[in-house]
Amino acid sequence: MACSISHMKETHFIWGVFAAVLKGNWKDLVKPDISSSFTPTVMNNILVRLSEEGGSLSWAFYKWAECIPHYKHSLHSNWAMIHILTSQRHFITAQNLLESIAFKDFLSSPSVLNSLISTRNDPNLNSHILSWLVIVYAQSKMIQDATQVFEQMRVNTLKPHLHACSALLNALVKARLTDTTWKTYKKMLLIGVVPNIHIFNVLIHACCNLGDVERANKLLNEMESKRIHPDLFTYNTLISLFCKKGMHYEALAVQERMTREGIEPDIVTYNCLIHGFCKQGRMKEALRFLRDIKRAEPNQVTYTTLIDGFCRVNNLEEALKLREEMERKGLQLGIVTYNSILRKLCEEGNTKDANHLLNEMSDKKVEPNNITCNTLINAYCKKRDMVSACRFRIKMLEGGLTLDQFTYKALIHGFCHVQDMDKAKQLLFDMLDAGLSPNYSVYSWLVDGYCNQKNEGSVLKLPDELTERGFSVGISVYRALIRRLCKREKIERAQDLFNRMQGMGISGDTIVYTSLAFAYFKARKMSAASDMLDNMAKRKLLITPKIYDSFSASYAADGDVLRILWDQVVERGLVMKKVLNLML
Repeated sequence: MACSISHMKETHFIWGVFAAVLKGNWKDLVKPDISSSFTPTVMNNILVRLSEEGGSLSWAFYKWAECIPHYKHSLHSNWAMIHILTSQRHFITAQNLLESIAFKDFLSSPSVLNSLISTRNDPNLNSHILSWLVIVYAQSKMIQDATQVFEQMRVNTLKPHLHACSALLNALVKARLTDTTWKTYKKMLLIGVVPNIHIFNVLIHACCNLGDVERANKLLNEMESKRIHPDLFTYNTLISLFCKKGMHYEALAVQERMTREGIEPDIVTYNCLIHGFCKQGRMKEALRFLRDIKRAEPNQVTYTTLIDGFCRVNNLEEALKLREEMERKGLQLGIVTYNSILRKLCEEGNTKDANHLLNEMSDKKVEPNNITCNTLINAYCKKRDMVSACRFRIKMLEGGLTLDQFTYKALIHGFCHVQDMDKAKQLLFDMLDAGLSPNYSVYSWLVDGYCNQKNEGSVLKLPDELTERGFSVGISVYRALIRRLCKREKIERAQDLFNRMQGMGISGDTIVYTSLAFAYFKARKMSAASDMLDNMAKRKLLITPKIYDSFSASYAADGDVLRILWDQVVERGLVMKKVLNLML
């Protein structure tokens, strides 16, 4: 009875507000005894009733209600208003309102979405609004939210609009979520989505990212079966894919097909072809494409690609001619163009002209980046001019750049070459302090440097020094040091380091045991080598294809010893089946 009375009062209040709004007596509604009765349910009912009167009265009242003291629109009130605006075809206003609540009301939550969908039994409007929501989340890189909205649409048998489908798939492709992309596409097909050219273009772009020619061709066939004609974007993506895979004949066939179908290649088409041929060092063909460009203008990318290509095939003269042509056409050299020329000058040991180029960059306000500085640092390190190398290191820091893996590697290599091992070691510590992980090459240079000074004892101390400085010393450090000592035939030192490693509770891996076994075989210490392989067998460690290839390449000069090693490894069953095929 009480509930019935309460409901009657609420209904009476709604009709009273409705009448006041229609008569224009809005001021009466802000009286405390009236405004305090506004609830989300009341607001929803009033908005719906006002929308039935036509016009924009409901939207005006919705905006006016935001000023009522102590009242705040609920999620359901907002949703009701979005529905009303959409039904009245005020799409931009509806989209703006949806976007304003999308990021703060956990709108993508399945329970929230189901609750909202159930309040408005209009599949077309729900599809419209939720499609917008998918687009909002996808374009904001909120991929999980976009996917959740799509899933709720699917569960509620609501078909998303094609724009929403392409936006979601595009976001997934950009995030490199390949498996999710294809699964989502299949789900779209199952709920009746008929893909258009934009969806196919997104999927072909995904194939390009993966280098998946087979799947791209299947999609092309699917397009043809649906009578969907490829457009310029489709063809450019296919050309890029074929060039990436070195399939130049196929790339040229696509270009010819474009022309037959009346689609003019644009500068992107030519740039893809030029890049593909430059990548293969086929500079004559690449340059021909530049000369054949029609109805398009070569841009900075075009010339930079060609300049870089000629530098890589050791034709600096042609690269500099193209640079002049580029400037004559009013195109500015960017940092990538400068870096390509700079790299070639440094490869030739021409640091004088490299510095002139750096001064030119400064005059033209082109800021050097890490690649610029690393190229020069590496060039000076190779010339053993560590003073100049360190000067550029300081310039990097003063320019707000951060030393990266390449900077540290170049400097460590340089100091090891000039046998200044204290500075090389300090750089190793600095590199670790910066959160970077030295690879095998870095540790091998340090081993070589100390061995050249006949100071192998410092190699053995290195793990302890790292530990004292608070660095975690695991198998990767020991593996690199042992492997290099074995390579230099310092087998006793390698064994000492192996014993220390085991004493620290760190077990050797396949590379450690195989390196030691090889070194013992080479030193004709057959018993010690056999012990290493037997211990390897006890620990069930196997030679993988990658390890087999690495050892075969590293020790190719010692073919006889390598054959003994592989025979013993096979005899003990320490190889994966794939390796046996490689050995045949």
